[in-house]
Amino acid sequence: MHIPDGYLGPQTCLATYGVMAPLWVWASRQVRRNLPYRQLPLMALSAAFAFVLMMFNLPVPGGTTGHAVGGVLVAILLGPWAALVALSVTLAVQALLFGDGGLTTLGANCLTMAVLMPFSGYWTYRMVAAGSEPTSRRRWAAAALGGYVGINAAAVGAAMLFGLQPALAHDASGRALYCPFALDVALPAMALPHLLVLGFVEAAVTGLVFAHLARVEPSLMAGPEAPPAIPQARPWKRIAVGLGVLLLLVPLGLYLPSKLGSGGAWGEWGGDQLEEITGFVPGGLHRLERLWHAPLPDYGPPRQSDMGVFGSESWYLISGIAGAALVTALLLAARRVLARREADGPPT
Repeated sequence: MHIPDGYLGPQTCLATYGVMAPLWVWASRQVRRNLPYRQLPLMALSAAFAFVLMMFNLPVPGGTTGHAVGGVLVAILLGPWAALVALSVTLAVQALLFGDGGLTTLGANCLTMAVLMPFSGYWTYRMVAAGSEPTSRRRWAAAALGGYVGINAAAVGAAMLFGLQPALAHDASGRALYCPFALDVALPAMALPHLLVLGFVEAAVTGLVFAHLARVEPSLMAGPEAPPAIPQARPWKRIAVGLGVLLLLVPLGLYLPSKLGSGGAWGEWGGDQLEEITGFVPGGLHRLERLWHAPLPDYGPPRQSDMGVFGSESWYLISGIAGAALVTALLLAARRVLARREADGPPT
């Protein structure tokens, strides 16, 4: 679901950045004003969880792959504005450090995965869970349904951005300059795997993690009306241990698709792969896809041909640890800002 550089034309990229810029400012203000200082560790670990979860690529029908995101779970625990900030930081680290998603398309990826997904899933959760006890089965089912709705909203949003490109930018012969797939191809190609497979994966992850946290750390489940107040540091230990276990399993996200013969995610192919599929490389895509050379491209070594003493699975694990640590560190850095705000008192 990460849109690479070159798939969206400049006008679309600028438009999505134009939409996201005020949302980033507003979300940052909401977090600064409303998120308790003691919840910053939860925000940081939730973002790291989303980062690691997106590394678990799963084969889907059609010979491609996909992954869960975890955005709705973050929104349920912290509120959708905090989820917007956490997921935006996660997506920025993925793009800058690993080339997973582009820099020109970062606004578009944030729009789909940090706005459409958490907000649609969160409000679905709230409507279904209204009036139920925080640890009830209805609340668990509401979380799962929110996850299903959220990831499908993000997939449809990405499909719309893909599918509009041939109409928005093409050469004199009518050949697309950026994404070559029109809506009649992009929409079913993105929507069907998420409706039939990945939506249920996202629902299971969201529902099961929510149910587990409700059982072992009920203080996190103060309900959808407001983020919970955390009276002690103990929850972070269990969440951090769970994140560590998930990190150790990260190589499965590389191993399973390769062993089952699945290709990369739909719409994330490079120019060479795209030429094999369509017979040509769009001119605009060819120029933009070389815009940024990530230090650890595709979660591997700087030079893919030089694995050294590590195999691809080992590099994938190293990248997962580095990325999760960086996301956590960036969000924990906000503690100083919030601590200063709390020391100065509530905003007037």
